[in-house]
Amino acid sequence: MKIPAKGFTHGGKFHADDVFATALLMIVRPDIKVTRGFVVPDGFDGIVYDVGCGMFDHHQEPRESRPNGVPYAAFGLLWRVLGAQLVGAHQARLLDENFVQPLDLNDNTGEQNSLADAIGSFNPVWDSGEDSDACFWRAVPFAKQVLENEIAAANAVNRADETVQNAYKKSKDGIVVLPDYMPWKNGLYKTDALFVVYPSQRGGYSAQCVTDYKTRRSKVPFPPAWGGQPEEILREKSGLALKFCHPSRFLVTAETKEDAIEACRRALRAAGRPVSAQ
Repeated sequence: MKIPAKGFTHGGKFHADDVFATALLMIVRPDIKVTRGFVVPDGFDGIVYDVGCGMFDHHQEPRESRPNGVPYAAFGLLWRVLGAQLVGAHQARLLDENFVQPLDLNDNTGEQNSLADAIGSFNPVWDSGEDSDACFWRAVPFAKQVLENEIAAANAVNRADETVQNAYKKSKDGIVVLPDYMPWKNGLYKTDALFVVYPSQRGGYSAQCVTDYKTRRSKVPFPPAWGGQPEEILREKSGLALKFCHPSRFLVTAETKEDAIEACRRALRAAGRPVSAQ
């Protein structure tokens, strides 16, 4: 969809819906000029949203809802049209599920949402005398930065997927070894991978359990005796150069890649899983 150079949305009090919708339009078309008001001007030749009963307004019946029942607000209606061109169809759907839908739900039902509350806090308080338009244009850059971060993260996943898939094809005993720290969960979703080993951003290597997509629990957690132990006790109990094991036993860090991989192998043995000869 080609976005025109002008936009119009409602005036007065603003919400996360119209603020994020504006931010999205500014990302797609940086030179767009958005006007706020209560009545769409006659003959307006730009894009109208969250007001005016058009295709990007959600205040008239019949209102559109997603297959899961979450109703669209203006942000979601715009994302449905524009999201794929920013992050691809798959990531656009995931971003809708995890980021856009909670904001749409807040706007339609009032369901609690901390980000929506943060946007709402930009509104002038009742006795301040501040101009709502000026406050709106302080909120939009904040929302735009948040949305740009989400888009950048989604595209980072897209860039990582091929590397993750290649590492998965070379994996042994369900242990996937990555060359760099990168987003891997999307690439291993619904696979039989059990662990991921990668260089830690804090030095050394990390080994992380892969979560079962149905139970949302680690498929094979690290041994109970390791969880939450001080480093010296962890090294003694594991016999490896481990530096940390999360109390929930889904993550360990090690000095070397070899120790991180061996930690995964020992977790497999402790769980009674088969481990091939090295």
